[in-house]
Formats: sequence, structure tokens, C-alpha cells
Amino acid sequence: MSRSAAHRDFPLYATATVCLWIFSAQGNTILTAAETLDIASVPADLQVPPLSPGPPAAGRRVKSRLAGYETTDIYHVVYLPTDWVPGKSYPVIVELAGNGPYRSPFGDVSTGRPEGSKLGYGLSAGQGYLWFCLPYLKADGRSIATQWWGDRPHYDPQPTLRYYKQAVPELCKAYGGDPTRVVLAGFSRGAIACNYLGLYDDEIARLWTAFVPYSHYDGVYEKWGYPQADRKSALERLQRLGQRPQWICQEQGPTATQGLTATQRYLESSGVSGHFTFQETGFRNHNDAWILRPSATRHSLRRWLQQVVTPGQRPEQR
Repeated sequence: MSRSAAHRDFPLYATATVCLWIFSAQGNTILTAAETLDIASVPADLQVPPLSPGPPAAGRRVKSRLAGYETTDIYHVVYLPTDWVPGKSYPVIVELAGNGPYRSPFGDVSTGRPEGSKLGYGLSAGQGYLWFCLPYLKADGRSIATQWWGDRPHYDPQPTLRYYKQAVPELCKAYGGDPTRVVLAGFSRGAIACNYLGLYDDEIARLWTAFVPYSHYDGVYEKWGYPQADRKSALERLQRLGQRPQWICQEQGPTATQGLTATQRYLESSGVSGHFTFQETGFRNHNDAWILRPSATRHSLRRWLQQVVTPGQRPEQR
């Protein structure tokens, strides 16, 4: 992301949201918004590029398949930044989508498919980062799950985990992704999956440098319906985080049992010491399209992202 892109948020700070900085007794950073808006009231300054046919290239977003999945319906989406050149090393954003089909009373929509994701593009403005949007797999390993992972009632995560463990190293190798600078981001289901899948076992947990879970968090709400949604299981997964940073954000207005404050309290009561930043988006929408609009939150998140992918600055994993 260029310096000009990083500073593009400033003109509409007053329009988008006002943020207050608070520091908890545990030393975590908490940013709360004093205003709440609908995303429709703030014009987007970014548009996710349409899907293109053919192989990946600079500035193009394409569907692609892993070796071994050519005869299945499974695909992921690859975006190479506008400044991409072969042989150069880049930080990576791996993104996981929300559940679908979903539509909120405010008109927010999620399809549950990889091509619907937006966080990585809004974070990078299309420059400086490889962006890989990965699917969730059904139990047969041949089709995409748009609700959670696997199939009800068992919601077996193993086909999805196998895909991620293959995809991340292979995609990094193919396009110059730096395996020491891989950020896992997710919206809604994807936010929960940052820990549920991203920290599921030691092998997959080693893939990530930092995490951006937007809207929900593994273990805060225990009645989603899939196995091991309880806090005890979530805390076992959280132990694999170590000191790697997480930027935890959420829209304003969710129920008290699922909102940002609930996540903060959950982590503070967990006994887990980590590098957590909590921030509201400033919008009421359950919609990752907020990241395509200028706001104080987006600016802060971009600055944080630049810091965590700076070579030599990666916090050690416990």
C-alpha cells in the first residue's frame, strides 16, 4: 500500500466516525466510536476489481484451483497487487468469508463464497500485498460450504484445514508471498475461523503472523451449533496464539453477548496474555464493505498492518 493510499482516509474522518482512545488495565488498546453511521452514507473510495479470466497477473483478481482439486467445485481467489513483479517478496493477506446467503435489515449481503470478500482489498488498496481468499469445504472435500465448514451436524473442519495447509505455502511460493508475513483476516464466520480454524492445531497455527477478526470472535458466543464452540475449547485454541497480534473489530450495535465489549471481557477474563487491539468500525453494518470507505478505523488498521508485516518485527510465538 502506497503512502498516498495510507493517508487517503484523512479527509472524511469527521464524516465517518469519531474515535476515543482508551487503555485497559491489561494494557490492551481499545478504540471506541462516538458516532454510528450506515455505510451507505459514506461513499466508497475503493472498488474490488471484478473477477477476470485467465491466469493471475498484476492488478487482476482471478479464480484458481489447487493441484488435486481440478475435478471438484473447489476454488480460491487470487489477487496480485498492481505493483506485483515476479521474483519480489510480498506480505500476504489470507481472507475467510462470512456465512451466506445472508441479508440484514440494512441491506448488508454475504454470499458465503470466496469472491465476496473485501477486507484484503480495503486494507491494501490493491497495492503491496498478495491477497488470497480461501473457501471452506464441505465434508466430501469437493464442494464449497457457504455455512460454517463441513456439513451439519458434525461440521467436520478437516477438509478445510487440509486445503489451507496446502494452499498457503503453495500460493506463497507461486507468487512471492513471504511466509513470515502472512496475516489471516476474516469477516463474521471468518472472524470466528481466525481462531477456530487458524489456531486449530500446531501445524496450521504456525502459518500466521497476525490476525484481523472482524465481527465475532471464537469462544465469545457458545451456541453457534458446531462442535467445540464452547469457551473451554476456544481457550485451548487461543493458547496457540502466543504473542502474535490481533486487531479485533466489530460494527456498533450487536447484542451484548456478541459485541466488541463482550469479546474484550472474554479475553480479559481468559488469563491469556496477548497483543490485542479492540476497535469499532464506526458503522452499524454487519458488512465487510465498510473497509472500502474512508474512516478513522481503516486508517488505524492500515497503520497497524504495516507495523506487523515489517520485516524483523514479528512477535515470537509461545
